[in-house]
Amino acid sequence: MTFFKNKRMKIGIIGTGAIGGTIAQKMVAAGHQVLVSNSGEFDKLEKRAKELGALPSTVGDVVKGVDVVILSVPTIAIPSLSKSLFDEIAKETIVVDTSNYYPFRDADIEEIKNGKVESVWVSEQIGRPVIKAFNNLLAQTLVSGGKPQGTPGRIAIAVSGDDPRAKEIISGLIDEAGFDVVDAGNLESSWRQQPGTPAYCTELNVTELKQALKDGIREVAPQIRDSVIKLFSERTTQPSHEEIVEFNRSLFPKNPKME
Repeated sequence: MTFFKNKRMKIGIIGTGAIGGTIAQKMVAAGHQVLVSNSGEFDKLEKRAKELGALPSTVGDVVKGVDVVILSVPTIAIPSLSKSLFDEIAKETIVVDTSNYYPFRDADIEEIKNGKVESVWVSEQIGRPVIKAFNNLLAQTLVSGGKPQGTPGRIAIAVSGDDPRAKEIISGLIDEAGFDVVDAGNLESSWRQQPGTPAYCTELNVTELKQALKDGIREVAPQIRDSVIKLFSERTTQPSHEEIVEFNRSLFPKNPKME
């Protein structure tokens, strides 16, 4: 895969939580101009943006004149975005969806519960094509798991979407963030990187992730997702990052064991 590199991009990020904030920091470190927005008060956003090295922006302005828009908000928040938010942005602007659907947090979204692929639903809500990326790793993995290109065992991120050029550009950003990339197919195939699948939050390298994407079983993924949440919610102590990854791997026999 040939990445688009060495181009300073303008990136707008909606959401400054664990995932959105980490992506913002990594994109700033890579030399890109990053604007961030969230649903909080603007003075608090200014403080958060300063921490990230980004520029604070309103939700309306964060999508204007940018090369890439990254949506990093809970799935339940997607419909609350203005229906006209993306009306005037350029056709070539890439929109990335990093969200993952969890019923305990996002309530019942009937279409997704009935089998619609999460990012297909997101695309329909905002009226724009999206690329699914940055969703199949834990936040802590994004923070500290990045390695230079060519490092043995470098962790990989799955990228799904219907636009090859857009996937190529986002793959370049992922590489700059310190991770390898696996093309996971079209947007309809992005269920393979949703919660409850072998590819989700298991910190795999390229070869392992390709296999994990093949091994996913669409019909049972929601049950696995919900059982994992139930199990962790019943714990009396907070599991470590390593325990979470190890447990997620153990759910799928073909996934490698933690070393």
